[in-house]
Amino acid sequence: MKLNAIQVKETMKQLGAQVLPDGHPAVPQLNDLFGDHTFFVDESGLKVLEPTDSSEMESRTGEVVSLADWSDPELTSLRAHEPEPTGVIVVFEPIKH
Repeated sequence: MKLNAIQVKETMKQLGAQVLPDGHPAVPQLNDLFGDHTFFVDESGLKVLEPTDSSEMESRTGEVVSLADWSDPELTSLRAHEPEPTGVIVVFEPIKH
């Protein structure tokens, strides 16, 4: 899922992850591999959010999905794997109009 600026800030705050900016050289390749997402990296690897909205929820939510793990101790190289839901849910505050 592609996030807006407010959602990116909420995700970073809740996950402690850093966002890969759209201008990062790896983003076009990541989009080719995984689709159009906002990508995050943390100490364990590469993550995205997938929507988990239900009609019962007032706030929008997204589940963190792991796409790749670091393959070296220096955290310089990622090894892709099948998308793995982490069970971690990010909650976005309702947008006030």
